[in-house]
Amino acid sequence: MHVQLLLAYRNNVANSVLNWNMTRPRALRSLAAATLVASLALTGAASAKVTELGALADGDLGSCPEAGTTPVPVPADQVCQALTKLTGYQAKVGPDRGLYQAPADGRIVAWTIALGKPGPKQAEFFKARYGASSQGAVVVLSPGKKLARTAVAKAPLQKLEPFFGLSVQFPLDRSLPIKKGQYIGLTIPTWAPAMQLGRPSDTSWRSSRDPSGCSDYTTQFGLLGKRTTAGFRCLYKGVRMTYSATFIPTPQASTDD
Repeated sequence: MHVQLLLAYRNNVANSVLNWNMTRPRALRSLAAATLVASLALTGAASAKVTELGALADGDLGSCPEAGTTPVPVPADQVCQALTKLTGYQAKVGPDRGLYQAPADGRIVAWTIALGKPGPKQAEFFKARYGASSQGAVVVLSPGKKLARTAVAKAPLQKLEPFFGLSVQFPLDRSLPIKKGQYIGLTIPTWAPAMQLGRPSDTSWRSSRDPSGCSDYTTQFGLLGKRTTAGFRCLYKGVRMTYSATFIPTPQASTDD
C-alpha cells in the first residue's frame, strides 16, 4: 500500500512535476485506495508519518547553466557541472550529518531530483563524454567499516533529460526497504546536472570513485549490475547533491492495554 499512501502526500515544491507511469484504470484504483487511507487516518487508525530525507528548499536546482546567488562565488567557467558515472550520497549539509539517513526502519516510496538546465553546447559536451542519455536512480546504502557502503536496494533507472530545469518526483512501483541508519544515495550511470555549487565548505558529499582517482570523471564507478559494494572515501566540499527521497516509517503497534 506504500504507493497508495504516497498519493495522499502532496508535493508542493515550486516548478516540480509528478512523474507517474500508470495506466488510467490502475491510477484510478490507486486514487480510491488513497482516499480510503486518508479517511482511515481521520477516524483514528494507525498511520505512518511521511517525511522527505534530504528535503530541498523551494526552487533549489542544479547549478546549470547559472549558479545563481551562492555563499561562495563560482567562476563563470565552472558554473555548469554534472555528476558522472558514480554512486554518491550527501554526507553533510552544514552541521547536519543525518539528512540522508533513515531515522527508523521503513520504506522509500518515491524520490526527487532537482535538475539544472544545460544549454545546447553544454549538453553536447556531456553527451559526447559521458553518454547520450542522462539517467539516475536512488539506492539504499548500508554503512560498513572504513567508509565502505553496500547497495542493499536499488530503484529502477529513470531518464532525466525531459525534466531538465525542473524538480521531478518519481514514485516507485515497488518501494525500497531501508533500515535505521542506512543512507539514501544516488546512482548516475551517465551524467546528470544535479549539483548545487558554491555552498559553504561544511557541506560535502561522498562518491564511490576509487580514492586514487577522485577526479576521474570518465571511468564507471556506479554501483550498477552485480557491483554492490564500494569505498566512499572521495569527499567533495562546497557542493550539495540535489536529490531527496520520500520515507514512510514502519508503523508501530499501540502499547496501550
